Amino acid sequence: MNYNSTRNSAIKVRSAEAIIKGLSDEGGLFVPESIPKFSASDMKYIGKMNYAERAQLVLKKFLTDFTDDELKSAAQAAYSDNFAVENATQLSQLYPDCYVLELFHGPTCAFKDMALQLLPHLMTISAKKTELAAGKQIAILTATSGDTGKAALEGFKDIENTSVTVFYPEDGVSEMQKRQMTTQEGANVRVCAVRGNFDDCQTGVKEIFTDVELIAQLSAKNMIFSSANSINWGRLVPQIIYYVSAYADLLEAGEIEQGESVNICVPTGNFGNILAAYYAREMGLPIGRLICASNANNVLTDCINTGVYDRNRELILTASPSMDILISSNFERLLYHLSDRDDSVINALFTDLKEKGKYTLPSGIKEKLSELFYGGWCDEAETERTIKKVFDEFGYLTDPHTAVAYKIYDDYKNATGDTSKTIITATASPYKFCAAVHKALGGTPETDEFATARKLEELTKTEMPAPLSRTESLPVRFTDSVEKSEMKRAVSDVASSL
Repeated sequence: MNYNSTRNSAIKVRSAEAIIKGLSDEGGLFVPESIPKFSASDMKYIGKMNYAERAQLVLKKFLTDFTDDELKSAAQAAYSDNFAVENATQLSQLYPDCYVLELFHGPTCAFKDMALQLLPHLMTISAKKTELAAGKQIAILTATSGDTGKAALEGFKDIENTSVTVFYPEDGVSEMQKRQMTTQEGANVRVCAVRGNFDDCQTGVKEIFTDVELIAQLSAKNMIFSSANSINWGRLVPQIIYYVSAYADLLEAGEIEQGESVNICVPTGNFGNILAAYYAREMGLPIGRLICASNANNVLTDCINTGVYDRNRELILTASPSMDILISSNFERLLYHLSDRDDSVINALFTDLKEKGKYTLPSGIKEKLSELFYGGWCDEAETERTIKKVFDEFGYLTDPHTAVAYKIYDDYKNATGDTSKTIITATASPYKFCAAVHKALGGTPETDEFATARKLEELTKTEMPAPLSRTESLPVRFTDSVEKSEMKRAVSDVASSL
């Protein structure tokens, strides 16, 4: 299996190089040259496998330059005992046709753990397979809208021959997310706030990755850049696993029949999570409609419904910050596939996005997009009402992102009449957003995040996860804040100090 760049199909690299590089030299994203398929025997036996074994099955189809032993050791190290539930994820049934796939039982209480507990192992193995990384230190550079940063810091902390720098929007994450990052332990980690939004952080990181001067500076220090964002294929491919695993769990539980189609509803920001569901579908997993749920930053909803992607709008700070994004990087991968891998189309679209702030999809791509995806969005008031509705009706506590997904799933059913069984991805613990959740339930949040958490515990008879509660006693280590124009200098300063 080789990997091409979305902006230059002539480029071909093996998976180890794609994982180490993160981003192609000309700024494109790596995608597999073909999408492998599940065999009948795969689907027959996967229900009897544990999560690590399911992971190995999926990874083997994409990472063909890894040995079976390498994939087995990586999967077992990532998923054997790093999660609070037995099989890494958990399915909760709200009512007969609606299931919540809980992806927040990892060490940072967010779905990013599902990939970032595995990525360090894949990267360590990849480094040994490529001349590009031989004997070098890997400088992980990551932009976060809240959850990726902490998950990357936790996954890579004190990993040999790596350093991790995370940029986050200073006023664009929850207090608990900020607390998680700024108290992070580890000798090889750094966290820096950016006086801007997530799109500023993400754009800055992408520009740094292609900055010739800075790359040369790192090279002189025997270092190379890589990424823990979902622009890195090694971050995206593990996300396919949990959709396959969820389907297998429903089969084993007798909730669905072999071959029965299910819909997937995902709260969507950078498009990586729902793109992984698309890849699972293309591999042959019986998935019907992909329901793309957005908050008030509804650029994806508009594109799915009109064919026009337009980021020329104000970015709105919401209670679901992981969706406060106007440039959804992984959407480029999807468009590459829907264009039949035509890099000239992708270059034209993203040149328009850079120069004009928008692009219009060719009619053929728009038709394929609308056939596969349903797009919807809800505002802050609707999100609040949904948190309360789900808790009142089902006794189930959701974070704001998952509430957005549930609301759009409800809208989808009402609009289409489709009552197919549906999996809603729950992307974070509600305790990462204590103030918003407590307020939605009628409470009055305290100024202190942990005092609010204790009130939420009392109100809902639930318990704050241990990885979050322990941050209350940890000292704040990182207080740096820079303008978005200073991100390059911040990375350069780190390199100079080594």
